[in-house]
Amino acid sequence: MRQAETTRNTLETQVTARLNLDGTGHGWFDTGVPFLEHMLEQVARHGVIDLDIEARGDLLIDAHHTVEDIGITIGQVLSQALGDKKGIRRYGHAYVPLDEALSRVVVDLSGRPGLSFNVDFTRSTIGAFDLELVREFFQGLVNHAAITLHVDNLRGENAHHQAETVFKAFGRALRMAVEPDPRATGSVPSTKGAL
Repeated sequence: MRQAETTRNTLETQVTARLNLDGTGHGWFDTGVPFLEHMLEQVARHGVIDLDIEARGDLLIDAHHTVEDIGITIGQVLSQALGDKKGIRRYGHAYVPLDEALSRVVVDLSGRPGLSFNVDFTRSTIGAFDLELVREFFQGLVNHAAITLHVDNLRGENAHHQAETVFKAFGRALRMAVEPDPRATGSVPSTKGAL
């Protein structure tokens, strides 16, 4: 089973993440950041992965450290669960609409961190959630999973729809990239022989 668990403890946060890449789409979240939990549920469901996150952070200040460290921790368990990446597809992409909004996410499990994030949210917050933190979440994840990720919101008027299409598309693209490739015969999908 391709699964992993890790805990990140800092003076600002304590985050535990459990990931099963061969799961059923189950998500369980206890983070103190309800909007992020709603978005992570999209990743689990549409990625058909099992993802559990428990986090305690300095939310009296704001959600920045908690959201960033959740992204970091998910990146760490993703890297661990992927192992040597033999026999996977490596690349994944998805377009996801939600009413008027449409987002595209493309992922390469390259072993190199890189984020291109092009989302112009139509407002700055959803409830108490600062939408700037969406980029911080993905930057932390990308840096610690060592993946290349392109996130593009192609259109949208409702900020909630924009965010939700991004997270759903990320789940779908990740699902494609981590799938076993029946034609790969257990090899690493790179001419370098390693990712």
